[in-house]
Amino acid sequence: MKNNKLAELSMSFSIQIINLVKALKSRHESVISNQIGRSATSIGANIYEANYAQGKKDFISKLEIALKEANETGYWLELLYKTNYIDEETYKSLNEQCTSIRVMLIASCKTVKSKEKHDCSFKEREN
Repeated sequence: MKNNKLAELSMSFSIQIINLVKALKSRHESVISNQIGRSATSIGANIYEANYAQGKKDFISKLEIALKEANETGYWLELLYKTNYIDEETYKSLNEQCTSIRVMLIASCKTVKSKEKHDCSFKEREN
């Protein structure tokens, strides 16, 4: 599977978010840090789960869940920035990584869905 790059990016991103959560909790911020910790680490978990999907539909479903979690993570990053819990440089760096993961997830979903449609069309022609 060609999701190795995606899996690597999501793992690196999760590590950075976990470190951010530690820093936020040391400043006694727990509401947003708990939320972003869950959503960001869920991205990678779902990408890893997709590697062992029980078919194309399950594979797509895992990637779409990862995409939803990435969108949520983007929201929490923006909220942390707008409430001055993270500086602009940190926000831009993490948001850029999150956006890259989202773009790759969207592309992966589109690729698999288009192959699925192609496979269905081919089977119909065979019958």
